[in-house]
Amino acid sequence: MKFPRFAFLDHPRAGLIAAVLVPLLFGLLSMAFGQDTNWDLRNYHLYNGYALMHGRIGFDIAPAAFQTYFIPTLDVLYYVLNHGLSPRLAGFVLGWLHGLNFVLLAAIARQLLGNPRLALLLAGMGMLGAGFLSELGNTMGDNLSALPLLGALYLILRHWDGWSLWQARSVWMLAAAGALSGLSAGLKLTNATYAVALCLALLGVTLPWWQRLRLSLVFGLGVLAGLMASAGWWFLKMWQTFGNPLFPQFNSIFRSPLAPLNGVLDTHFRPLNMTENLLWPFIFARDAHRVSELTLKLMIWPVLYVVVLAFTVHWLWRRARAGAAAPATPLLSARAAFVLLFFAIAYLVWMRMFSIYRYLIPLELLAPLLLWLVWQAVWPTARRLAGAVLAVLALMVLQASTWGHAGWTEKGYSAEVPAFATPASSIVFLAHWDPPTGWMSTFFPQPVQVVSIGTGFPESPAWRARIDAAMAARPGPHYVLLNSAKNEKDSTRLHKLAAVQWLGLTDDVAGCNRLEQLMHRVRFQVELRRLPSGGCTFDLLPQHRMDLAAVNRDLVAAASNHVRSYGLELDAASCTTYPAAIGDEPYPYQLCRVKILPKRAR
Repeated sequence: MKFPRFAFLDHPRAGLIAAVLVPLLFGLLSMAFGQDTNWDLRNYHLYNGYALMHGRIGFDIAPAAFQTYFIPTLDVLYYVLNHGLSPRLAGFVLGWLHGLNFVLLAAIARQLLGNPRLALLLAGMGMLGAGFLSELGNTMGDNLSALPLLGALYLILRHWDGWSLWQARSVWMLAAAGALSGLSAGLKLTNATYAVALCLALLGVTLPWWQRLRLSLVFGLGVLAGLMASAGWWFLKMWQTFGNPLFPQFNSIFRSPLAPLNGVLDTHFRPLNMTENLLWPFIFARDAHRVSELTLKLMIWPVLYVVVLAFTVHWLWRRARAGAAAPATPLLSARAAFVLLFFAIAYLVWMRMFSIYRYLIPLELLAPLLLWLVWQAVWPTARRLAGAVLAVLALMVLQASTWGHAGWTEKGYSAEVPAFATPASSIVFLAHWDPPTGWMSTFFPQPVQVVSIGTGFPESPAWRARIDAAMAARPGPHYVLLNSAKNEKDSTRLHKLAAVQWLGLTDDVAGCNRLEQLMHRVRFQVELRRLPSGGCTFDLLPQHRMDLAAVNRDLVAAASNHVRSYGLELDAASCTTYPAAIGDEPYPYQLCRVKILPKRAR
């Protein structure tokens, strides 16, 4: 594929320059996106890092529901970045780390193609996936945990030729690849699907069966070593604390009394029947909500699916024509065939286990490269068409949806917290599942215990007894934290107001007149109000105004019934609203006094 406009990529140092510049560009893009506010961050990413750093595991009771007990390594990284750097710089560092995927993609592509220019172009296209961009600079971990996985794939391809000779260096590199894959799974357990896929794909290489088994065994031992090195300490802590190394997941196996005897696995997104299994890429490309809460443009998947099917048919036809003898020239190199097999196995395991799109990001990064490899195997004379298709698919995902951002502020996270008279005697109960309030736990005084009640944790009788014991051990005063009503339209109003204030259009009568004329031509969805000083401001349109006090009263009434099922009585008159924010996005909350009811009154 020759693109004269990209001739500069043939420069001997183009790869090195790109390896430096591209991650920096993604760091800057992360800063442009703004402060991360994703749902999982507000639920558990911020809390889990804080809890590990402050020794609160087993002290608080599931402030972030069952996600409280997910492996917190990546969350600690985020916690440290936000306490050592400014919010903007922390966002840049995360985006830069995510951008390092480009370096590994380019290295993998060079192993498969041998063409530096093409390798850089395909690596760049891989970085423009809708899922990857949606998580750029945020805490969800899929982009970051893809790094060791891609490193594992690169090591396998880099030392491919040494396997058949069983060279010591190649064997050690294979074990190292397994360790990197295990590390990826230890950072985020959903990546275990890729360790399984790599291990199984090694059984399909063109070597005698006993050599294939030997390779798979060495890789598998490396996976176990990497997993134990990265997550074994957490498994041990969960075992010692709760009697289940994956608590509360897979409790049907480990049978901890503190959780029900069933697994905690989200099956909501999986295909519903055989037809959907067969046509899944077409289905979720047409309706991305089948695999994600976001609206994503995922057209690369049906295109890749069709091309792989065409490749499979073509391969079977060539095999049938050749009869017992193998075709003279294989359609794919041994390395490329291995990547295709790994990709197919990983996709099938993902589809049957989760079908949650963000867990597919490692394959999304590799998808343009695989599409190119398979396309040129089937239609080698249509390379320009392949390049055009890839370019269109990459451009389609620009302006991708994200999981939520706010404007940058001096503090990434802030909250006003009242003084606690006797914090060592108090409990703050969390009673909301959505919007999540786990992140608020990080602002209370250290001696205050935080206890979640009915927020999604799979409670067993023994777990309820644990909550009752915590209540009995602390005389109070106790509180329940509730969300406070906010008008989402008001946040939009403030952003629009800040923009026109920056332009100087609200300072005097002349500026306000110009702004009023502009509003006749452009729908601002706000109302202009003149100020006695001569300036002006924005108000919400009548249809967008809310009675926040009434909404808060309804929240308190609903919470009163909820907490009573846990033996608590809520004092509605004591509820006080306090400000809190992530970046410049407000998340106000209410703190209400509660008292423990005598058992006979429950």
